[in-house]
Amino acid sequence: MNPDLLTQIREGGILYVLLLIAVTMHEFGHAFFADKLGDPLPRLQDRVTVNPLAHMDAMGTVVLPIITIALSIGTGFPMVFGWGKPVEISLSNPKTRKRVDIISTAGGVSMNLAVALASAAALAVFFALGWDDLREVALQSIYINCVLFVINMIPIPPLDGSRFLKYAVDMSEQTYAAISRYGILILLLIVNIPFTASIFMFITRAIAAVFIYIAAAIAQIIT
Repeated sequence: MNPDLLTQIREGGILYVLLLIAVTMHEFGHAFFADKLGDPLPRLQDRVTVNPLAHMDAMGTVVLPIITIALSIGTGFPMVFGWGKPVEISLSNPKTRKRVDIISTAGGVSMNLAVALASAAALAVFFALGWDDLREVALQSIYINCVLFVINMIPIPPLDGSRFLKYAVDMSEQTYAAISRYGILILLLIVNIPFTASIFMFITRAIAAVFIYIAAAIAQIIT
């Protein structure tokens, strides 16, 4: 088999595993915070877990990631993304509905930042040990989690950022549901239009740079 092809398969496999971890932790974040706030549905549906199988979606966790990984190989920027099966919350208590929804929504994107931070710590350790291959894996993990964070903060239903927008402008559930039908289509347009894609990449790189700076600071302390 062509050595270049083997290298690409290896790189693609690593990117997929990192994306699967990022998506799993994102959905776990939603479920974990909703569960801690007393919503029974995520636990009843076995979503308060870091088992990837509980969060996988055929299109968002298999098909789309494979396509984006194939397009990203060799570009130097892991512009790979996907999504998991949405975590359902019951929001049965009118008094706490808004708070549970907002905190649970924030839990998903905050978990991606937490994974990026853990990856930064790993990057520092691998740098200190001179493990170049693992250092590259940690760096890719930072970028992938930053990509997911930025994408999910775009205020287009059903992305997480739209939940914050919904409450900010008092959007009705009917309007939100209607826009959600075209949300993924709008997202794919945004990330493929050169102007908006360049803005997206600039923001992602800026956030990733913060974690890389943290990794450098840790490496300086331990070496």
